[in-house]
Amino acid sequence: MSLGRRRFLGLTGGAGFLLAAGLGGPRLLPTHTSTGSVLRSALPLPPPFQVPLRVPRVLAPVAPDRYELIAREAEAEILPGVRTPIWGYDGTFPGPTIELRRGRTTTVHHRNDLPVPTVVHLHGGRTPPESDGYPTDLVLPTRGWSGGHSRHDPAARIAHSSRDYVFPLDQRAALLWYHDHRMDFTGPAVYRGLAGFAVVRDDEEDALPLPRGDREIPLLITDRAFAADGSFAYPSLDPSLTRVPGVTEPYTGGVLGDVILVNGAPWPVHEVSATRHRLRLLNASNARRYELSLDPPPPDGPAFVQIGSDGGLLERPVAHGSLVLAPAERLDAVVDFGRYPVGTEVTLVNRLGTGTTGHVMRFRVARRDRDDTAIPPRLSEVERLDRAQATVTRDFAFRSGLLGDRHGWLISGRAFDAGHAVARPRLGDVEIWRFVTDLHHPIHLHLVHFQVLARGGREPGPYDGGLKDTVDLGPGEAVEVITRFDGYRGRYVFHCHNAEHEDMGMMATFDVV
Repeated sequence: MSLGRRRFLGLTGGAGFLLAAGLGGPRLLPTHTSTGSVLRSALPLPPPFQVPLRVPRVLAPVAPDRYELIAREAEAEILPGVRTPIWGYDGTFPGPTIELRRGRTTTVHHRNDLPVPTVVHLHGGRTPPESDGYPTDLVLPTRGWSGGHSRHDPAARIAHSSRDYVFPLDQRAALLWYHDHRMDFTGPAVYRGLAGFAVVRDDEEDALPLPRGDREIPLLITDRAFAADGSFAYPSLDPSLTRVPGVTEPYTGGVLGDVILVNGAPWPVHEVSATRHRLRLLNASNARRYELSLDPPPPDGPAFVQIGSDGGLLERPVAHGSLVLAPAERLDAVVDFGRYPVGTEVTLVNRLGTGTTGHVMRFRVARRDRDDTAIPPRLSEVERLDRAQATVTRDFAFRSGLLGDRHGWLISGRAFDAGHAVARPRLGDVEIWRFVTDLHHPIHLHLVHFQVLARGGREPGPYDGGLKDTVDLGPGEAVEVITRFDGYRGRYVFHCHNAEHEDMGMMATFDVV
């Protein structure tokens, strides 16, 4: 991959998406919180807990098991009284939620009305390679495109103006999400708004007495910074804008905003009944990690009961006092607001944040209501893989390095090259992959869900249970995962889901053969 594409255009998306010159200088965060630098908004921010939580609308099918989405430019009122230009699926941020059914092959027709190419990835989907969103499989704009298209990758599947993405949905019920995945441009595209929920349902989960309806709340958590004109602020790699004494290109470590948005609303508030609620949590931030807790905590035990992970239900519920989420990770957790008196205001706080990033949203316990839900002691069956089943063990190091004379992010010393496969697992084989990192890197594998075998040579961590597609690694940490490469033959990628790391080389191809 040539260094030139990874300079300014590699982070801005080629459409003038700049950090306003009047914004304050970046502040580097300690490595135990998130890898990256904070952007400070250049306009007054509203007080928290004034804007109601918005639940994304559910997309209606245009025919049985067929949906249509348009990626287009729009404006949204995110901060009260301020218009913010966005890129959104159907012109909204987040995009509409797609409700899917296990085993029902579903087609989503995407049209690209943006001024740049797009790629759509169903994150967490067990998807054939032609619909997985390989980063060079571009959908070119309807208005024409003069910037070239993947001539460096002769295997790229190029579509003009639209593409059908076909999802067989041979997978368990789970909270997925879809987002732009264009090579070198994922960070700015998602930052501008190209992300939304996809929920897979199945009979097993439907039979459980879990909260549902308005007591099942999807929460897409992001952070953003705003320029003086209300637009999203995002840095370039122009040294005149980003350089500070003693620090080289600070935003290459990751972009952290100073405004926390939930479903596109700043520090929203939501009324709940004094009953159990299912919080379906997604960290859709480019680089920020969260440790979520409740303030005040419940008077009689842990705040959260985790029932699901990236790949769906756990075998058994797990109680937590707080929940840690790295970029792209999902957690399903039940909160019993019946443990609070009516009238209590319960704040979802971020223990890894400070100032404006220390609060996420607020719940107001508004009324008593009947609650016929329960958390069963056993939730699901999850096939457990063990070391004896593995045919291959592979090692991958996620570390910073140089791309020419500039900083980049590498996997085992290499930047992403669409023509080079670092692994060729055989269809149906079980493999162990070992990851080691220098800084925080959330590692995401396409196609498969995996189980965490060990963390730092010890047992998996408290949030490693169930089936995962993204695993959070801390500085200097090593993690082993095991997975069966079943489903489909073809080429896929794995990468760091810190979007700036991904855009600057920390991605690799594997071919299932």
